[in-house]
Amino acid sequence: MKARFLNTVIALTLSIVLFSCSKPETTPIPVPDPYSAQQATPPVEPAPAPPVAASTSGDEGLQLIEKADCLACHKIDSKLIGPSYQEVAAKYTDADLDILAQKIIEGGKGNWGDIPMTPHNGLSKDNAKLMVKYILSLKK
Repeated sequence: MKARFLNTVIALTLSIVLFSCSKPETTPIPVPDPYSAQQATPPVEPAPAPPVAASTSGDEGLQLIEKADCLACHKIDSKLIGPSYQEVAAKYTDADLDILAQKIIEGGKGNWGDIPMTPHNGLSKDNAKLMVKYILSLKK
């Protein structure tokens, strides 16, 4: 009986040792690289501006320009990164209203040099036209 008990204890001890020394079969938890997550984040598009109802004051276009990022590149009377609004008004007429509104929405390059104008995809065609009407009103 002692031998049987001893054999059981030895078998149990060997089982514990083998079990504790074996490598567990687990899948490692992936850890995201903090730098790749920042680069993979898509740019945030601005929310579309609500359509502005026409009024007789004529400043809707200016208000839209002031709310957008336009003044980072354009000034009324002098060149900044892009042409001044007075230069644009001198070059174009009311017949170009649709073309210029589409250019504001889609962006572009080449008409005023090599620096591209960024697109404003969230801007409605009607609001872009109000902005163009204001710019064209600056014609000297």
